[in-house]
Amino acid sequence: MQFGIFSVGDVTMDPTTGRTPTEAERIQAMVMIALKAEEVGLDVFATGEHHNPPFVPSSPTTMLGYIAARTDRIILSTATTLITTNDPVKIAEDYAMLQHLAGGRVDLMLGRGNQGPVYPWFGQEIRNGIALAFENYALLHRLWREDVVDWEGRFRVPLEGFTSTPRPLDSVPPFVWHGSIRSPEIAEQAGFYGDGFFHNNIFWPIEHTKQMVGLYRQRFERHGHGRADQAIVGLGGHIFVRPNSQDAVREFRPYFDNAPVYGHGPSLEEFSARTPLTVGSPQQAIERYATMREHVGDYQRQLFLIDHAGLPLRTVLEQIEILGTEIVPALRLEMEAKRPAHVPGAPTHASLRAAAEAAALAPGGPAAG
Repeated sequence: MQFGIFSVGDVTMDPTTGRTPTEAERIQAMVMIALKAEEVGLDVFATGEHHNPPFVPSSPTTMLGYIAARTDRIILSTATTLITTNDPVKIAEDYAMLQHLAGGRVDLMLGRGNQGPVYPWFGQEIRNGIALAFENYALLHRLWREDVVDWEGRFRVPLEGFTSTPRPLDSVPPFVWHGSIRSPEIAEQAGFYGDGFFHNNIFWPIEHTKQMVGLYRQRFERHGHGRADQAIVGLGGHIFVRPNSQDAVREFRPYFDNAPVYGHGPSLEEFSARTPLTVGSPQQAIERYATMREHVGDYQRQLFLIDHAGLPLRTVLEQIEILGTEIVPALRLEMEAKRPAHVPGAPTHASLRAAAEAAALAPGGPAAG
């Protein structure tokens, strides 16, 4: 199972000091966070994609390419790649290039985003969000698997004899997660293609998460990709920990109360009871997240939000240290001990390449003759 962190890249005032970092400071902080994640043994660093203040990660491939040059092992991903407002041709080229530069340590999570004004900035309408997600991914899927593509759709000009370059590394496209919080159509899309489904459940009760993941598993099996419990699932999470739980609550409360996303709403205690947000000791975080598989089944990726709401970089790096040295090792043992042998692990470039090679050599495969 893969464990990692994701950043939305918000530039938020620290409510305890009144200081707001500059964009340059926030960008460099995200790089330091990724490097720390690899240092402590985490598997994945993912960045969001946003094109409006107060967020800075408008160019995920630029940031991930820079991080790839400074790391050796960690998988580089996105917390959202906007499949609705990005040209699928550009996505195909950019992420294939990143895949080559990173030696295969790349996958991506496709999503529609949650910022309505972004659509007209890129020449689209939000009312077409689902249709754009379907059509654009249908094209992206082909661009990575066919050397020459003819295409005609509703939302872009036709393609005639087009070849996306560079071709995917080892002829293996980056693994795709379809991310959705509340759209069953996206769970269906992930099941149709046999891709991964990522439910970023940091704002939702576990009952909702269970329902969305269950739908995806059902459709994964219905479309012939394997048993429902073999579907590839990822979850989001959010923790803040200190050795003493009371210290964690006391320190995190002002950040929660003023957070741009969930601040000025339910209390910290109410939100923690309704969602996976866990503020307390490392053991409390371990116990909380070890129970996730009881609701959604065995799953392959768990990402945590660590650097949101104006937390200073020093504090974020401390949190990553605790996550990587105390929490994740315990969760790995717990999850792997209970995972049945027939349930696959998390996809990597190496595992996807091996599967492709095995398929090519199988009876009736392209290399069989």
